[in-house]
Amino acid sequence: MRGEIIMPQSKGLLSKFFSSIFSRTTNNSQRVSIFIDGSNLYHSLEENCKRYDLDFYSFAKKLCATRKLTRIYYYNIQRDPDRGKQAFEDQQKFLTALKDIPNLEVRLGISKARGDITVEKGVDIMIATDMLKYAWNHSYDVAILVSGDGDFAYAVQSAKDSGAHVEVAAFSSNLSSELANSADYCKILTVPYFKYLWTKNRRPKRYNGYHKNSGKRRQVTPSNKNGTYKNNKSF
Repeated sequence: MRGEIIMPQSKGLLSKFFSSIFSRTTNNSQRVSIFIDGSNLYHSLEENCKRYDLDFYSFAKKLCATRKLTRIYYYNIQRDPDRGKQAFEDQQKFLTALKDIPNLEVRLGISKARGDITVEKGVDIMIATDMLKYAWNHSYDVAILVSGDGDFAYAVQSAKDSGAHVEVAAFSSNLSSELANSADYCKILTVPYFKYLWTKNRRPKRYNGYHKNSGKRRQVTPSNKNGTYKNNKSF
């Protein structure tokens, strides 16, 4: 997948595509809500940028461009203190910092242990439910979903059916074609896109409960079809 946008195939979709880009860049009055799949974003940044100290507010503002940012929703799992006290405490510090960001709300699911594997429970449902609920309530004009998980394709289509404009932001390597085809617009994230969106100028140590890199590159385990990861590292 090349470039920063995914081109529709049919003439009808092509017309709709260019229409959506035009309205996106000229309608400054549009209210934008951003829905961030925290685990998906963490693993994407880890795989592509090799760093994690993202300035979430600056990232959200850049996604909005000149439009009005009304709300940021951040979703992830709640760490289990019984399975890692330090990771739990560090996540609490990270979440506390997130809550200081204007108009950002944190929504946490739970994690379940299956042997030595930790899986997410409830996060995808919360994201899909919130996207649909706020679309039906006309709480936003534009939804930006920061995730490449194909499981959200039906929720994206349903939000569009309610009259909302829905965009997806993801790295091409992590973007499901089903999700891309369901969105009105796809922003393909790249490493240069994040150049001025880090909280530190140097490459950071691992944070949010994760130990410093020992010098060996950790292998990233692909997600399964449900969008959960076999390792237990995320924002």
